[in-house]
Amino acid sequence: MKRSIYLMSLITLLVFVWSTSSLAVDKIGFINLQEIMQTSVAGKKAADDFKKFYEKETKEIKASEAELKKIKDDLEKQSSIMTQSSRSEKEAAYQKKLRDYQLLVNDTNEELKKRDQEMTQKLMPGIIKIVRSIAEKEKYTLVIDVATMPIPYYAKENDFSKKVIDEFNKTK
Repeated sequence: MKRSIYLMSLITLLVFVWSTSSLAVDKIGFINLQEIMQTSVAGKKAADDFKKFYEKETKEIKASEAELKKIKDDLEKQSSIMTQSSRSEKEAAYQKKLRDYQLLVNDTNEELKKRDQEMTQKLMPGIIKIVRSIAEKEKYTLVIDVATMPIPYYAKENDFSKKVIDEFNKTK
């Protein structure tokens, strides 16, 4: 019984040593997709378009918010001199405006998410193509995106994000 445990341990150790020695020859590269998207020319242009849309929508939301606040203040100020029917009418109008405001905010958030995804989907194929090209030229066996995967340490000399940005800028 003891002998078979020792034999299994020895086999496991040998498999571990062989597998780690074969990994030592592999070359692992690193990229930061978020940095590539933010600093490339096409990424900056897309971010500017996104920012303009965001600012336009924010103005609309703030205007609706100000209108809502004005209605609420008027309702609070005049509630003591209003009749019950006019108060309930104004409260119903306020509730309707509040629902419209909430719908506007939700719709805007959905539209912002959609535009962000569209921007990413538009840029990603070109970036991936360039990453593959560089990885094949420089004989990387694995490329890891450090922006999406928490990595406590990686060799900065194997990060080729700058090369990808330069190539991506040339193609766009």
